[in-house]
Amino acid sequence: MSYLVTARKWRPQRFDEVVGQDHITTTLKNALRSNRLAHAYIFTGSRGVGKTTTARILAKAINCLNPVDFEPCNQCAVCKSINDFQSLDIIEIDGASNRGIDDIRNLRESVRYAPTVGKYKVYIIDEVHMLTTESFNAFLKTLEEPPSHTIFIFATTDIHKVPLTIISRCQRFDFRRINLNIIKEQLKKIAESENIKINDKALTIIAKKADGAMRDAQSFFDQVVAFCGNEVDADTVAKILNIIDQEIFFKVSDAIIEKNFQAAFDVIDLIHKSGWDFTDFLEGLVEHFRNILSVLITEKTDLLETAEIYVPKYNAYLNSYSQSDVLRILNFLIKNQSELKFSNNKKVKVEIILSHLIGLQNSVTISEIINEIQKDSDDSPLEKKKPLEIKPEKSGTNLKVKSEEQKKSENELQNSEVTIINQNFENSWQIFVDEVAKEKALVLGSLVRSLKPEKIENNTIFLKDVEQEAKEILELNNDFIEKKLKSVFGKKMKFEFSFYTKKLPVTNTNSENRNYSNPIEKIIIEELGGKKIL
Repeated sequence: MSYLVTARKWRPQRFDEVVGQDHITTTLKNALRSNRLAHAYIFTGSRGVGKTTTARILAKAINCLNPVDFEPCNQCAVCKSINDFQSLDIIEIDGASNRGIDDIRNLRESVRYAPTVGKYKVYIIDEVHMLTTESFNAFLKTLEEPPSHTIFIFATTDIHKVPLTIISRCQRFDFRRINLNIIKEQLKKIAESENIKINDKALTIIAKKADGAMRDAQSFFDQVVAFCGNEVDADTVAKILNIIDQEIFFKVSDAIIEKNFQAAFDVIDLIHKSGWDFTDFLEGLVEHFRNILSVLITEKTDLLETAEIYVPKYNAYLNSYSQSDVLRILNFLIKNQSELKFSNNKKVKVEIILSHLIGLQNSVTISEIINEIQKDSDDSPLEKKKPLEIKPEKSGTNLKVKSEEQKKSENELQNSEVTIINQNFENSWQIFVDEVAKEKALVLGSLVRSLKPEKIENNTIFLKDVEQEAKEILELNNDFIEKKLKSVFGKKMKFEFSFYTKKLPVTNTNSENRNYSNPIEKIIIEELGGKKIL
């Protein structure tokens, strides 16, 4: 007997042999059991998941002379003729090569003739979405009211290309991608039957490469067996199928924990020398961190799609990564996946991506910050101290994120009657100054930068060395200032002026005895060097 490829040799001949599609095979068997057969079915799903195979099994089960539990016996004359593609009652049509309106007209003519041996005449039209619009229109009436002895079974990988008028006249069955573990089990069964030694890691590589298609997995299996013989090695399988070794991804995740920047360049150099695609590498890295995230969230390994030898390694990350860190990493990788496509130098781009990942700092949740603040507050309660003066920081510092110390400082403001002017307050005060200067830089921003907070008491910030003109400007902008104070310090606060000093000397020597109409005019001329045009 001539050699048959695994996909043909191990093609299911009964409903029970179809793997990964129990929701469909059970429904079809129950329809046979209750004699509730439809006149038209449409099977949709990705390639290699069993659409055409299930259609043939259904055709056999309908016409089998000796069915066993509504399964085809595969022993009677009808089943054998169907298996040998010699039955005149089972007509298989390729929709890609018989897509014209003339082909559909010939089909409509043949539908009228009764079956020769079986009970039903079954038309299996593969890749039905390839038919032309005219062909679909010509087929509508026949499909809606076919002869009682005729059943149509359509198969397609692109259901969205099939007109809704066709779909509405059929019972639709959606075939799923086959789970990785189911593919591994089926390949292991085939290997044992063929006396081929293959380990779990090699099976995992083949199953992942197949991407949910059993037929593809069987084709890859034939390919590696042809190279390796009866003993299949995982490393050889990875080379044949050009699959990136999963150990590479663990090197990256370990480097992020250890902050080992050198590992980034070592990994990329290995990928470059091995001839692996950098796009495939990023896709694999996303899947790798997805596995880590599933372990962190579920604290189980049930959702992992990997070889058994890697399960303990994923479990080891439970105490090394947090959920928020992995989410940040995944978000960063997915964003850079699209950017990599347009990069002229992908090697350098990926080196930069990995360096960024390794340089990421661990994140801290708000609840953890609050708990830490509460813990510190319980351990060392706030003591009232004598108010101290502060030295204002240089302007230009732009602090946009509040640190834990700042948040603690704000809690102190809320829980104490008199608060010390300390470094924590300085940071919050600088944020307030920068926010004001950003929106009103010309006059109010310059004025606020010169203010000198002395102490805080009862939600009031006491200022010293404030001139009368400055006080008037602050009062004119009182609503704006109180709004900014509340946004920075987290509560409603106000200014109070403890005492005033004499006016500063006028910097413009030409304006010593000049009278000003308002304080703003004075600041513009004396502080900013402006001139009054008469």
